[in-house]
Amino acid sequence: MPPLRICIYSKDVAALTGRSYDAAKRLLRQARAAAGKPAGALLTVADFCHHTGLDEQQVTAALNPPLRRAA
Repeated sequence: MPPLRICIYSKDVAALTGRSYDAAKRLLRQARAAAGKPAGALLTVADFCHHTGLDEQQVTAALNPPLRRAA
């Protein structure tokens, strides 16, 4: 089983929120600054959810879809 993703990227934010890619980048920059991380540092799902108020379990589930098993 692959490991769970704990980092979130702009394309993930765009897909989760329905925002444009540029708006997703701005939101990630804001969340990174709120978490006290330097520019370019990876942002965890927990940091992002704390900033946006989204449920961490729902975001994690959306980023880590269930595996398909071969028949």
